[in-house]
Order: sequence, then C-alpha cells, then structure tokens
Amino acid sequence: MVSIRLIALLSSFTVLLAGAVPTPAQQPPLRIGASLSLTGTYAKPGLYGREGYALCQKHLNGGTGVLGRSIEFVIYDDRSDPQTGVRLYEKLITEDRVEAVLGPYSSAITEAVANVAEKYRKLLLAPLGSAGSIWEKGRRYVIMMVSPAEVYLEGLLDMAARNGLKSVALIYEDTVFPKTAMKGAVASARKRGLEIVFQEAYPKAQTDFAALLTKLKAVRPDVLAAATYFDDVVAITRQMKELDVNVKMFGTTVGGDLPEFYKALGRTGEYVYGASQWEPSLAYPGAGEFAAAYQAEFNRAPSYHAAAAYAACLLLAEAINLTGSLDSERLREYLFKLQTVTVFGAFDVDERGYQMSHRMVTIQWQDGRQVVVWPDDVATGKIRHPTPPWSQR
Repeated sequence: MVSIRLIALLSSFTVLLAGAVPTPAQQPPLRIGASLSLTGTYAKPGLYGREGYALCQKHLNGGTGVLGRSIEFVIYDDRSDPQTGVRLYEKLITEDRVEAVLGPYSSAITEAVANVAEKYRKLLLAPLGSAGSIWEKGRRYVIMMVSPAEVYLEGLLDMAARNGLKSVALIYEDTVFPKTAMKGAVASARKRGLEIVFQEAYPKAQTDFAALLTKLKAVRPDVLAAATYFDDVVAITRQMKELDVNVKMFGTTVGGDLPEFYKALGRTGEYVYGASQWEPSLAYPGAGEFAAAYQAEFNRAPSYHAAAAYAACLLLAEAINLTGSLDSERLREYLFKLQTVTVFGAFDVDERGYQMSHRMVTIQWQDGRQVVVWPDDVATGKIRHPTPPWSQR
C-alpha cells in the first residue's frame, strides 16, 4: 500500500478556500454523472449528498480543476427508486457520455447501479452505499467510502451493555440497508449478552406504526434499536410518545442523525441516539473548513451524507490528477492501493473495494444539539441515561 496521501487534498482545499489559485483554462468541462434521491423516501439525505457534490464542484473549479479542466456535474433525480437509478446511470454513460460517475444515495440504489458501472467498466466511488453485500459479488469497479451497514447500531448496543441493560427490541424497514444493519445488530447484541425480545420488519414508506409499537410495548424492552430512514424514524418517535412506549435507550440508523430530525420533533427528539459516519467535531484534516464553507454556501450545517459526497468527489479528482488519466483500471489501481485520511475520515479498501478503516460514531440529542457520545476517544459529551419516561419529560 502507498503511504498516506494528504498533501494534494489538503493543500488544494486550503488554497481553494483562500481563493488564491487561477481558474482552470477554458477547455470543455469534465462531466461527472450521478443520480441522487431528490424526491421520495430518501430525499432528505439525498439532498445533502447533492449539496456535497455541488460544493466540491465549486471548490475544484475555483482552483485548477481536474486535469486542468473545470468539472460539471450531471445529476438526475432517481426518486428513491433503484430501477430508476439503473435507467439514469445507463443514460449518463451511453447518452450523456459523462467521463466519470459517482455514487447515488442508499444501499438499495448503489446495489442496482453497481451493475451498470460493471457493465461499462466505469469506476464508481460509492459515498453513500453501505450494505456489505454490494462488495460480495466479485465486482471490480465499485469502491466503498463509508463504514458498513452492519456496524451502524454497534455504538448504541455497546453503550447499552456497558450501562447494565439486558434486553433489546429490533425493528427495521424491509429493504437492503436496514436488513443489513439489522443483521449486524443481531450479532452485536448477542456478542454483548443482550437478549433480543422482539424483532420485526415493516414495509418501505409505512407511516402508521401503532400496531408494531403496541406489540413492542407489551414486551417492555430496555433498548429499542431501529434500522430506519428519516420519515419513518420521525413517525416512530412521535408515535412512541403518543402510545407512551418507554425504553431506557432508543437509537436509529438513518434519520436520527439529521438536523431535520430535531426540527420536526422538537423536544420529543431529546435523548434519541443516532448513528453517524461523520460529525464536524471530528479532528479530520479540513473537516472544520469544510463545515464552515458548507454552512456559508447552504445556510445549514452539513450532515455526514454531504461530507461523504464531498470527500468522494475530491478523492476522485485526486486520483484523476495524480494518475493523469480517466482510465478506470488506472484509477482503480491507484485507489485500491491508497491509504489516506480525508475530510470525511480514514480511507483504505481491501481487494474487493470494501472499506476497512472508516469509523462510525453515535450521537445523542441533548438540549437540541447533536453530541457525539461514542466511541469514548472522540466523544464530545457523556450520554444522558436512562431516557426518562414520557410522563416525566
């Protein structure tokens, strides 16, 4: 493996923010294609991903660009649907003739479009696909940026066991990422001696969880671990209060980590734990500058989805610039050997393109703020435990 490569990314990022480099020469822009979920179930994180790509485009074009050219994203809305994603990546490659592609949001759509990337031998950096199964099918050109779905709930369950809790209920959407996250949660719970007293899936786009929560309430678990997306976790949290479902810890995969979660729920969102791939407080090179630039550009704080998309775009640009090529084989060789730390965190993949080094964190909502509470070495605060009953809040 090559040694850690920070100089290119960090120096260019710092100079770009300072505005001290000339713009790329007037050549045709290098077009990069992607689909993102701008409507539908995955729209909240999908929009963050689009903004991450947009900020990367702005910063690269404010500098020397890629191969001396500006970049231009061609982004379509896949409507949170895998088959729409497939059609769009086919269009991007065969009709729009983009010179490179980057990944969509969600494991389900990444899984689907990975086949298109393989078909046309296009390198696909996947910043927002985490199901380990994507990298178990012998694909050559798909590269993982994030920690795998299987570890999303590890922080919650580790803290539960360390605080003497004994039983856990598991609920999850019946799609690729939540099912994979739940597989990991089952293994993590058993490893830590937690008894699984309830486990149930629900269909995509479900909005009424009363029946599920009523059954869950009857078994009185200490912990509720939910493999969710944004809309369902907001509905579940609200309906837990309405039905007086009380647990000592309640944590989620996707949704509970987004700023919009607290905006939607207010103090009903207090004490909830969320899994996150990145937070602005983490001491990654350029993370603070990225967060400030994002806030200035979009008037809101970035989520990990924005940071992952931004880092994937910069990493692709670095690979193209340092190899001097858009050839997928050369880019693949470079990235498969690379060990680095980006704005988003550690990057190091194995022979499958599977991410080995990136770390998850767990946040808890405390007084309207996202506080990193796990793991201990990067925590910015202590957990507030146990969660008080609704009647005492």
